[in-house]
Amino acid sequence: MIATLALLAVTCAISFVAFNNAKVMNDFILWPPAVKRHGQYWRLVTHGFLHADGMHLLFNMITLFFFGPLIERFMGNYIGTVGFIAFYLSAIVVAILPTYMKNANNPAYRSLGASGAVSAVLFAFVLLQPWQTIYIFFLPCPAILFGVIYIAYSIYMDRRGTDNINHSAHLWGAVYGMLFIVLMEPRVFSAFLGQLAQPTFGR
Repeated sequence: MIATLALLAVTCAISFVAFNNAKVMNDFILWPPAVKRHGQYWRLVTHGFLHADGMHLLFNMITLFFFGPLIERFMGNYIGTVGFIAFYLSAIVVAILPTYMKNANNPAYRSLGASGAVSAVLFAFVLLQPWQTIYIFFLPCPAILFGVIYIAYSIYMDRRGTDNINHSAHLWGAVYGMLFIVLMEPRVFSAFLGQLAQPTFGR
């Protein structure tokens, strides 16, 4: 899990620096006009290493810590440790692209957080282990049920647009995570369907 730990460490380090350094926050956050007008394309990646506060950081990093190692090991058999890191970084970009295109000319818009990439990791896990028990606020839930609820909720909240959470990034990160792993190993999808036909939750 060396890559997962490295991503955790780098994300925590940059986030903690940005908490107390407005320049780092302003230089790394996704501000769409800076990308479109000034070619600051690094913001499409660096925003994924910033967080709004400690709880935002903690939630994302706990999720990455628990689900990242399994996905890292699985992908390591196909694309290696560097490939897993590339998957994570590309997930940051892919998850935010719809939001960026929607707000390319909106000077009031800002976005930050690793949620898109973490969603990609989490949903890659759901595809591999759909009946695995995960805990949502200490309540046991099969991964596949959580995935369905999570996607439905993200679509609903994205359409409402009544909070400051980028639900679009969560949704597209989840989609990217599943597509990436299926394209990397097509047999995963048939195995997923086979597992769905034989529920094991609660056994």
